Amino acid sequence: MRNHQERYDALIVGAGPSGAVAAKRLREDGFSVIVLEQGPWPDYGNARADHPDYELTLDRYWPWDPNRDPNNPGYPFDDSESTLTPLMWNGVGGSALLWAAQWQRQMPSDFKVRTLDGVADDWPLSYEDLVPFYARVERDFGVSGLAGDPAFPATEDRPPMPAVPLREHGRRVAQAHNDLGWHWWPGTNAIATRDYAEANLRACTQRATCMRGCVEHAKSSPDLTHWPALVRGGVDLVTGAHVRRITTGSDGLATGAVYTDADGRDHRVDADIVILCANGIGTPRLMLLSGDSDDGLGNSTGLIGKRLMMHPLGQVIGVWDDDLGTTRGVHGQQMHSLEFYETDDSRDFVRGAKWGLLPGGGPLTATRSYPWGSENSIWGDGFQEGLRSRLSRSAWWAIISEDLPEEHNRIVLDPARTDRWGDPIAKIEYTTSENSDRMLKFHLDRAMESMQAAGASQVIRGSWIKESAFHHLGTVLMGDDPETSVVDGWGRSHDVPNLFVMDGSVMPTSSGMNPTATIAALALRNTEHLVEERRFQKVAK
Repeated sequence: MRNHQERYDALIVGAGPSGAVAAKRLREDGFSVIVLEQGPWPDYGNARADHPDYELTLDRYWPWDPNRDPNNPGYPFDDSESTLTPLMWNGVGGSALLWAAQWQRQMPSDFKVRTLDGVADDWPLSYEDLVPFYARVERDFGVSGLAGDPAFPATEDRPPMPAVPLREHGRRVAQAHNDLGWHWWPGTNAIATRDYAEANLRACTQRATCMRGCVEHAKSSPDLTHWPALVRGGVDLVTGAHVRRITTGSDGLATGAVYTDADGRDHRVDADIVILCANGIGTPRLMLLSGDSDDGLGNSTGLIGKRLMMHPLGQVIGVWDDDLGTTRGVHGQQMHSLEFYETDDSRDFVRGAKWGLLPGGGPLTATRSYPWGSENSIWGDGFQEGLRSRLSRSAWWAIISEDLPEEHNRIVLDPARTDRWGDPIAKIEYTTSENSDRMLKFHLDRAMESMQAAGASQVIRGSWIKESAFHHLGTVLMGDDPETSVVDGWGRSHDVPNLFVMDGSVMPTSSGMNPTATIAALALRNTEHLVEERRFQKVAK
């Protein structure tokens, strides 16, 4: 085993949004930091949005499902007992390389679900606690939007860039919502609407290709916004580092990690504190693989891996008779609606969902099951007419529905399969709840009304798509009570005081929002507290 020469103040596992935010704040205060990332730097030579073969090569160069990636640098997983397949990208920047960059703060109600609705749990912090941290990370990520959304409490902060422009399909849907008396607001996105040197971003050219490698460098991902400056500033970022265990000392405190590089060589890193930012699947898997007990590390409650939430996704597509130019735009969201976000006692479910309006995209996208649904295929007789009817004439509502935490939805170590290094892979056991099913049905019905009111001549209700789980949350529960949670309100393990979790796995509830804004703001808040409490921090001798 080859050892790193230096003992670091902090070791971070994962170079996605939360790892980048934590590393930046620690380095600002003089911490020595090493970050272990199992994947590579992204190769923007494979960002083909400005080439005719873009839609032909996107699954080859930017696969969503690691199990279908022949060059997968991460870990495989078994989703045979899950109604949803988790989608992710392994590398510097994390899954933000594949995200739509819809940037949504949570609502005040999202932090007190138990108090308001009698289900799930309240967070150990409030919306007001997180507002200043939302504002700070929005500057760092280069967020565009329009202040004053009446669905949210008023604040003095403003997005650093103006919102993406509403195109014709957006204007029609906005007018329909005005006529219906329904909420809408210009979309908030981590997409630059002008050159933004502060985050190393260039202005978006609206190719509608945001989710598979942004050739313009307009979409915020940490490989652009954070890591170049952090590496120049002294953070040690090690790629191809497959972390296999968190190491501990005789006193039970974390001492660092062991990892295997791409050539199969083992390494050890020693650090005073360890921060896990490996997402809602990778983090619980690593904790379950670590420690001296069969239960894993920091798992006295037995909750690690449980309460998995993955945001069941719905989609409703409108098709118009005239050309609206919907091969272009941001993907991304032109606008969002929170009209049906809060619980309404007249419905047969609790909580709600957010809608984001997306353009139809290119010709091959018009033939895919996502978002159209496999039952709405246009292949075969009438293909040419079907393609002409959709191309540049369609747009869709993507519906993010709140997923309530349930202990039977979980990540476990597979008893039968191992990865290439011989460690058990993650096995995902997940079933969408009756509450989610009822919620999605209601929202799909309302979204169809929206498209009809906007003048769409055809409205298509997309079918259930298994490969649609971009968000993996809740598997390392945050809470004040050590008897009923894994980490405290600052992300610190109740059992291992120098082990922290900063990613979405700590979220007690999922909200109905895209989670990256909250993950980033929470990571900043909790890292800042770690810095403030540094002199009281327990470390292994």
